[in-house]
Amino acid sequence: MSKIKAIIFDMDGVLIDAKDWHYEALNKALALFGLEISRYDHLVTYDGLPTRKKLEMLSVENGLPKKLHTFINNMKQAYTMEIVHSFCKPVFYHEYALAKLKSEGFSLAVCSNSIRNSVKVMMEKSALMPYLDFYLSNQDVTHGKPNPEMYIKAIERLGLKPSECLIVEDNENGIKAAEGSGAHVMKVEDVEDVYFQNIKNHINRIENGA
Repeated sequence: MSKIKAIIFDMDGVLIDAKDWHYEALNKALALFGLEISRYDHLVTYDGLPTRKKLEMLSVENGLPKKLHTFINNMKQAYTMEIVHSFCKPVFYHEYALAKLKSEGFSLAVCSNSIRNSVKVMMEKSALMPYLDFYLSNQDVTHGKPNPEMYIKAIERLGLKPSECLIVEDNENGIKAAEGSGAHVMKVEDVEDVYFQNIKNHINRIENGA
């Protein structure tokens, strides 16, 4: 079996417990125009999609005027940053996991459907940036997840074959993108599943052909 040489992480819901932050920030921006996304719709339909995709869907389904997209998107990003600066802090078991994986020679990257600035700020505030070789955002690709473009690009940048990479993902859109890249996929329920021994056990199972 292939030896795993790199681990690529999704960010929201994997390394950062930020799903609610995005949900709250977008709803705060939509509330300016009397709209909101229900928690059910967020979990079932919108989870893991870029904001601009969510707004396109709201235009089709709820008649949100397209000329408001840019303003709502900008407000959503501003509200997200307010929340991030208040709540995004280092989490020991994530720091330990990435530090230990790095020390064992694995390449590490993040691929997120968030915009570049959100990824940068969250990785810095969580103290995970020093362990990453690089990160990709939805601004670095033509198509965000569930399209596999972001993961394919990351694997190419690492100079590896898909079979030498493990992708850690948590939601349906991300898992679809990860599987489409041809890499191995570790599905997690939430950020608490992302700890060193769990990742290492998954790698061992892949390498032992289990």
